[in-house]
Order: sequence, then C-alpha cells, then structure tokens
Amino acid sequence: QDMKNVLLALIALSLLVPASMDATPLVFQGTDGPGKGRHIVFLAGDHEYRSEESLPALARLLAKHHGFKCTVLFNIDPATGEIVAGNSNMPGMEALDTADLAVVFLRFQNFPKEQMQHFDAYLNRGGPVIGLRTATHAFSGIKEAYTKYNYNAKDPGYELGFGHQVLGQTWVGHYGRNHSQSTRIALVPEKKGHPILRGVKDVWVQAGGYVGKPTDGEILTMAQPLNGMTPDSPADATKPPQPSEWTRTYKSASGKTGRVLTSLYGTSEDITNEGYRRLLVNGCFWGLGLEAAIKSDLDVSLVGPF
Repeated sequence: QDMKNVLLALIALSLLVPASMDATPLVFQGTDGPGKGRHIVFLAGDHEYRSEESLPALARLLAKHHGFKCTVLFNIDPATGEIVAGNSNMPGMEALDTADLAVVFLRFQNFPKEQMQHFDAYLNRGGPVIGLRTATHAFSGIKEAYTKYNYNAKDPGYELGFGHQVLGQTWVGHYGRNHSQSTRIALVPEKKGHPILRGVKDVWVQAGGYVGKPTDGEILTMAQPLNGMTPDSPADATKPPQPSEWTRTYKSASGKTGRVLTSLYGTSEDITNEGYRRLLVNGCFWGLGLEAAIKSDLDVSLVGPF
C-alpha cells in the first residue's frame, strides 16, 4: 500500500511539472468567420501595461467571434516556464513564419538572435503590423545582426529603429500621468469614414497620454488627457489633443509594402472600453485587407471573465 501511494504521488507530480515548465505558446483556434484561414500572432512583452492580459483577451475574441487562428507569445522565464514580463525571452517566435498579421506590444526587448530572426524575416516579407503603446520603443540593447531595430538605432537607412521605420514614431515621452490622468480619444472628423473607425464611439482609456508625433501616414484619432480617472473628467487645458492612432505603410527589404496601425494605448484597462476594443478589432481586419468585412456592429464582446 505504501509503495502504491508513492507511485500515485510520483504520477501526480509528473502531471504537475510539465504544466509549470510549459512555455508552449497560447493558441486560440478559430473555426468559422471572416478570419478563417488567417493567422494572427500577438507578441506580449512589456513590464508595465499588462500586455500579457490584454493581448490574450483580444486574441480570444477574434478567434471565437470571427474565426481567426490567434497565437499569443509571452516573455517566459526559461527556468520555470512562467511569464516574467519584460525579460527579453520569447519562445515560439517561429509562429511568425506563418503569420498573416503581427500585433506587437513589446517594450525595450533584447531578444536573442535565434528569436529575432523570425521577427526580422516577418518584416522582410512586408507582413502587416499593429503596434500598441510601448511598441514605439519595442527594442533596446540588441547587438550583432539586429541592432537596427533598437529604438535609438543609428544604423544608416534604419535610424531610430522599428518604431520610427515601421510604426512611424520612436519613443518620445509621456503626455499625461498614469493612474491620475485618463485619456479621451476623439475621431478626426474627416476620417470617420475610414474602415477602422466603423462603429467606433465613446473611446476613453485609462492610460495616461503619450506624445503623438507620427512622421507620416493618416491620423485617425486625437487624444485629450483628462484631469481624472473617469470618462467625464475635465480636459487638461495645458495639454491640447495629440495624435493617438494612425495608419501608414512601410516598405520591406523584399520590396513589398506592409500595412501598419499604430496605437499609443492598449493596456488591460483600456480594452475594457468597447469603443477602443472595436477600434483594435477593426484594425486587425484592416491590416489583413479584410475591410469589406468590417461592420459597425461586429461582435467585440470579451469572451469569458476579464
């Protein structure tokens, strides 16, 4: 009996250990819908804004409601298999090899070259990109082959890195205080007909403002910092609105052109706002060239508890 109990204990332990050590990417497999056959890869790697919460929630609803296959990658502690936000290790980057769209929420990452090579290859083929919040300064301290992606890069022809060259802006600075100033986002009136803005209204996010100074592209929205953490808080009169979401294209090394949507927001609190969540869902459709499928009443409800 004692030996039997020991064996049962060992079996139970063997079942627990793989779960804690498992660094397998999180995959939500869609079935039917306009996204059927399309693969979106989400890169959750910041240490402050909980992309490890917001990106799985977006991925889940895009898979469940709209049929996309969604893979979410995280910063992982190689010793434990647990998420350690901001640690510059992201297993599963090879998922980008089959991606149709990359949603990037990284901050000051210094990935090893065997991981960066998949990101580099994706951009070299002109894959569409959605960059959220800290993605303007996604990389820092990268050496050897991929220094050009650093937010402060000086590489000729790729100055200021991924943020500047792909998203249209590198790191500039804050334009509002987190946790005490939320942000109201207004649609640029003449852009209300853009597919990304279909059905989008009442956009309010809890993150403080970022300076918005895109180098080019089409500005869709303007962000107004508020003196307070409620949607009806008064505007900060010292901070006039600045761009917060814009589209542009980038030209890849292969000569192909990729669509880009940049948003200076996207925290886990931000996506609780239906208007902002709709903007991101519409943005994914647009990035994939599926703007004809964007309806003003697309289902953008969260799936499961959040």
